Amino acid sequence: MSAAIRVALAVLAVWLGIALALPALPLAPDTVDLARILAAPGDGSLLGFDEVGRPVGDRVIVGARTSLLVAVTVVALAGTLGTLAGALAAYVGGGVDRALTAVIDVFMAFPGLLLAIALAGVMGPGLDNLVVALAAVGWVGYARLARAQTLSLRRREHVLAAQALGAGTLRILRLHLLPLMAGPLIIEATFGLAGAVLAEAGLSFLGIGVQPPAASWGSMIREGVRYMLVAPHLVVVPGLVLSAVVLATNLVGDWLRDRLDVRGRPATGRRTT
Repeated sequence: MSAAIRVALAVLAVWLGIALALPALPLAPDTVDLARILAAPGDGSLLGFDEVGRPVGDRVIVGARTSLLVAVTVVALAGTLGTLAGALAAYVGGGVDRALTAVIDVFMAFPGLLLAIALAGVMGPGLDNLVVALAAVGWVGYARLARAQTLSLRRREHVLAAQALGAGTLRILRLHLLPLMAGPLIIEATFGLAGAVLAEAGLSFLGIGVQPPAASWGSMIREGVRYMLVAPHLVVVPGLVLSAVVLATNLVGDWLRDRLDVRGRPATGRRTT
């Protein structure tokens, strides 16, 4: 394991630890101190204060939990829906598979972030609608992957044997197909976490995600842009944290892809002549 992967895992561990320990931390993210409006880091707070005198550090920590909650929920919903739809359609085949392929093509015709913006705009701002919008867009990648994996696995000997023994479709999917495609799906989910964190920040930056006074890295950057020249820490701090989390997640995803991709590994234990 390289040093970069160790650092990435440490960043993700800190992100997860802070998010889980948040209720026990002595934070005051919404406390206003008018005497410290736009105060620089070190002036009573490690990371300074924002435009209404709230501690930036406390709000960054609260934003960590928001981003983790959104990312995990979106990946869980999108991954479950997309995997089941793709695997079931590919296994059944026929009209069901063609219908799913047509739906996927329609979703793929639009940029994912723009479609999420449109859905969030129609449903209205808020955390719940943000999760629904991102999940409604993100399921397509899992469906495509699960469909491709199922098409390559459904003619395996153990699957044909289960069919001959009278096993039902759901049982075959649960016991014989999903375990074999778990590796690629885990890799897809890892990259999906990074994409969900970035999408949540982007939608919150546009004002259709997490709403004030709730803290979000994207909304913190949006609020700090107007004070960029006099208080750059309002943008730099949440921006660096967001970049670190997304970069760490992508690095771990690349590492998992290398570890779980058996096709890319050199053969061992074979005798050569």
